[in-house]
Amino acid sequence: MHNNKRKQGNPDKVRPKKSLGQHFLNDQNMARKIVDGLKTDGTQDQQVLEIGPGMGVLTRYLAEKPHITLRLVEIDRESVAYLKKNYPALEQSIIEGDFLKLDLQSIFPGSFSIIGNFPYNISSQIFFKALEYRDHVQQIVCMLQKEVADRLAAQHGNKTYGILSVLLQAYYNIQYLFKVPPGVFTPPPKVMSAVIRLERNERRQLGCDEKLFVQVVKQGFNNRRKTLRNALKNLNLAAEVSSLPMLDKRAEQLTVDEFIHLTRLIEESRAGTNS
Repeated sequence: MHNNKRKQGNPDKVRPKKSLGQHFLNDQNMARKIVDGLKTDGTQDQQVLEIGPGMGVLTRYLAEKPHITLRLVEIDRESVAYLKKNYPALEQSIIEGDFLKLDLQSIFPGSFSIIGNFPYNISSQIFFKALEYRDHVQQIVCMLQKEVADRLAAQHGNKTYGILSVLLQAYYNIQYLFKVPPGVFTPPPKVMSAVIRLERNERRQLGCDEKLFVQVVKQGFNNRRKTLRNALKNLNLAAEVSSLPMLDKRAEQLTVDEFIHLTRLIEESRAGTNS
């Protein structure tokens, strides 16, 4: 009996687990501020998915918002037991599982928003997963390592601008909301955190081969000290593409639109070669 209880988790408190990258927010004002970062209509129903609620510090304020259908995804069994005991009204809304392995459309048909204090060790994977569902994920409000938040919100020409900046900004407008000090967590992380909001932009299609776009962006930034002409060398660029002045630049100097344009030119040159 005792073993079974341990397996199900302690419903009275949750130990932060290093393996899950857990740092529990313990500041109620900060929790409310994060939840207020989520844009809601106030009159229309909105579907919201919280990732990694832990002991429900954000959940408490999300549950108070009108017109929200809330679902929670939590991988930690101990946290699930705690949430079921302390938020009994939400018991049927808790999904015990790994967000990265879920079919998000089976949770919410139609469009929805995501919110959460993202574990630092998987925040990039969460964003790549959200990109797969970009036609459904309308908004993301999240706390993550400040360094990562800086990178995602960075504009071209900035040293922190990188692969994920371009891939996310192709589909989302990203707003840097505020910084969060280590002292509001248990245990305190060794780094600063920050909260950002991503809102789906008007771009439905890139107008180029999306796989090639990802390849061009990744290859450009993986060789970020080189000019794009050298960084993209093994894509066997056609002479008319290779001679473009744009390729004298480094990856961090190109806007999202320029990356899309470059991908389209590479695609067209290949189609011309094959025809």
